[in-house]
Amino acid sequence: MKPLLVDLEREWRGGQNQALLLLRGLHARGHAAELLAAEGSELGQRAAACGVPVHTVPARFSTFHAYRKLRRLLAERVPEVVHVNEPHALTAAWLAGAGSKTQMVISRRVGYPLTKSRLARARYLAARRIIANSQWVAGQVAGCGIPRERISVIYEGTEIPALPTAEQRRKARARWGIADDAPLLGCAGVFLADKGQEWLIRALAALRPEFPGCRLLLAGDGPLRGQLESLARELGVGEAVLFPGFVKDVENVYAALDIFLLPSFFEALNNSLIAAMAMEIPSIAFAKGALPEIIEQEKSGLLVSGPDVNEIRGAVARLLKEREFAGRLGRAGRERVQELFSAERMVEETLRLYEELQAGRKRAG
Repeated sequence: MKPLLVDLEREWRGGQNQALLLLRGLHARGHAAELLAAEGSELGQRAAACGVPVHTVPARFSTFHAYRKLRRLLAERVPEVVHVNEPHALTAAWLAGAGSKTQMVISRRVGYPLTKSRLARARYLAARRIIANSQWVAGQVAGCGIPRERISVIYEGTEIPALPTAEQRRKARARWGIADDAPLLGCAGVFLADKGQEWLIRALAALRPEFPGCRLLLAGDGPLRGQLESLARELGVGEAVLFPGFVKDVENVYAALDIFLLPSFFEALNNSLIAAMAMEIPSIAFAKGALPEIIEQEKSGLLVSGPDVNEIRGAVARLLKEREFAGRLGRAGRERVQELFSAERMVEETLRLYEELQAGRKRAG
């Protein structure tokens, strides 16, 4: 199988992590996958370092340059699958006629409805298959008029890590200045309004009278960082909330945590939550979007209804007090990730879809 994955995003986000896991997994299985990316992109650099052939286009006006590059590539040798990983890549592939020349596949990992314009719908209807990263996203896509038979659900995945040793945990906590006996809550993600980090700061302020040593680590960065720092100071927990910025070796964040929280209002899935659960960290999330597809309530984690400070505080307090229960949730969370959300499973299901589409084309031809 010789798929060409197209991703023009320059920053490193969850979608680019999934693309790299897929490319690495395909190469490990002997498939000649290639990547078309913007010059200087994090994905392009990491893929090249793994031995993946990378075609690059100038980062400025990357959609236009990718369209021209794709036209040349499709004229020289038609890949069996063109897999577009984000919206700019989709526009370039559609303009290049990838949908009519080969099997075009689209990854869809956001819950926003498709734009109702004819142009937007035409791009998606040109694909042989749309890969939704959750049942919730699949429902959103189908609700916009895309035939259900053109939609496949493949959960995103994570590599299942070895659990940190006691020494690794001690070093990770020391890095953030956390005492061995201080409860540490944490979250990883971009600081945007719909990511809800403010509710964790408010919940921490409500928790501190009962758990005075409790602290909160918010890994990431974004437009709301200044507001979140101001809120922490206003609520009297400025010293208890850590803002380390973007942490490249995020596994050292997870190794330090006692509880992971995801207060997101609108989530198609979430790689940070899946990664935390894979590390056996008892986790709490808002029951929004596709998050209930990841956590089974009181089996592999806890779900709270949303931005209710008392409800969040109560869920955290329960895990801090009921350590045996918290441990069971952590172990069950890791098992659930191994079963449904591993990178291994994601690669296998994507490869199976490619092969299914290629077999259908041969029968039709």
